[in-house]
Amino acid sequence: MVNNTFLPVTQEEISKLGWDRPDVILVSGDTYLDSPYNGTAIIGRLLTEAGYRTAIIAQPDMDTDDIARLGEPKLFWGVSAGCVDSMVANYTASKKKRNTDDFTPGGENNRRPDRAVLAYTNLIRRHFKNTVPIVIGGIEASLRRVTHYDFWSDSLRKSVLFDSKADYLVYGMGEKSIMALADAFKNGTDVTGIRGLCYISKEVPKGYLYLPAHEECVGDKEKFMQMFNTFYKNNDPITAKGLVQRVDSRYLVQNPPSETPLRTEMNSYYELPYTYKVHPFYAKQGAVRALDTIRNSVTTHRGCYGECNFCAIAVHQGTTIAERTEASVIKEVKRFRDAENFNGIINDVGGPTANMFGMECRKKKDHGRCTDKRCLFPQKCPQMPADHRKLNSLLSAVRTMSGVRRVFVASGIRYDIIMEDKQFGGQYLDNLVNFHISGQMKIAPEHTQDSVLGHMGKPSAEVLKNFVAEFQKRNKGKKQYLTYYMIAAHPGCTIKDMEDLKRFTSKELRINPEQVQIFTPLPSTYSALMYYTGKDPFTGKDIFVEKSPQKRQAQKDALATADKQFKPKRAIQQVKKRKGR
Repeated sequence: MVNNTFLPVTQEEISKLGWDRPDVILVSGDTYLDSPYNGTAIIGRLLTEAGYRTAIIAQPDMDTDDIARLGEPKLFWGVSAGCVDSMVANYTASKKKRNTDDFTPGGENNRRPDRAVLAYTNLIRRHFKNTVPIVIGGIEASLRRVTHYDFWSDSLRKSVLFDSKADYLVYGMGEKSIMALADAFKNGTDVTGIRGLCYISKEVPKGYLYLPAHEECVGDKEKFMQMFNTFYKNNDPITAKGLVQRVDSRYLVQNPPSETPLRTEMNSYYELPYTYKVHPFYAKQGAVRALDTIRNSVTTHRGCYGECNFCAIAVHQGTTIAERTEASVIKEVKRFRDAENFNGIINDVGGPTANMFGMECRKKKDHGRCTDKRCLFPQKCPQMPADHRKLNSLLSAVRTMSGVRRVFVASGIRYDIIMEDKQFGGQYLDNLVNFHISGQMKIAPEHTQDSVLGHMGKPSAEVLKNFVAEFQKRNKGKKQYLTYYMIAAHPGCTIKDMEDLKRFTSKELRINPEQVQIFTPLPSTYSALMYYTGKDPFTGKDIFVEKSPQKRQAQKDALATADKQFKPKRAIQQVKKRKGR
């Protein structure tokens, strides 16, 4: 049965538990959704399981003493902006304020401050002078842990650890680091050797690599490029060196990353007693849309070795797959099935890339990722297996469980891996078509012009054409379609490239892509580096970068105005429905 006990969020709940005060208070930019899809919930559950009295303050009010409602923790504060960088959550690629927030009760975007990690840390220090250590983590802190390009201010910013004046920064997914940190605080031992940790020091640990100083990066784009290349190459738990970067008169120290979790460890993270609900204190404030997205969904693995240049997963989750066992996934599905009001539908079985489950390079797992090549780009490395057998087995086991009517795969897939798997890729595609999609299947080619795809780190358009042909062959007689995600205004992309993309989608795919987004430079990604420097970081050559807001929008509009005669019947019906609303 699904658990019905939440971590405390009010003083009344703390009193009922018989606590004098919490050991740890976690502060989050998301509401308290008690699910393994919420990083704050995972960390909170882990700490609680280890015996630490852990409480949560979600989306504290910035204008009152809401942050003080639980008092001061005994050991430390944990601060996260939430599941999304707060600037991405609050602004579009055109820097317009977003009106909605799926992680806020009621859906209105009025609870998450800009630069939430900084805002919450300052809020704590305003109400608690000389407080216990403040530890920042989550994706916002993780991607901003060294000098980084910030799109919203169009400038290079210091490590968020310096700007926030927090005491420590945990980067990556954080479970092992935060547990080691909690134990060290409890026992009064040194924390500076903990993996996955950043801290500020006046001294440099022996053997650590020097990054160009923050001031050097600000004054010289070549130095910033050099800094980022060294930073990016030192993200593998096996091969990474510790890093130091001078900021003003002190140093940012980044210890090597935490080890990739074992299967047993991954199982333990996802088998904690989550309620899979929004805490009643926040639920009464309005519906949380994110709950609809993740309801009855299962995470099978973490990490992605696709390394798309615009994606932050490689720097945050890593490029090595950390997966659960099939038995653990089945166990979680049973929890859903046995819960009250289960409708028989599992909404997703997947991860960052759904079909990387069960596939990892043995050499990488033993010796670390290669520094001179990538797993899938420009072609798949021969050492990386393309074998969907384990995934086919898992999906079969889930969909044949008693009480389960339908199982969907809503996470993204890499169609190039399907095409590479000559033995079992066809079976996986058959399974998707026959059992695991309904109406549409989402894929993300992002573009079709090879010059742009090269800057994105994506496979060629020829692979896309071959996959589309295989999908259509298997869909004869079925009313199922592919939905394509495209990106406009990526570095290296011109208006002509978008017009060529329009012609390609009309002629070759016979569709008008409706999922088109303008490129947003995310901190600590190679695409953001290209956007800021105007150079290809792999060749050093100049590349075109469209920075005009009007012309970036024009690139998106160029695709949106594709010839309507090539729209499939279903797409036309969708347009008619929207007009009728």
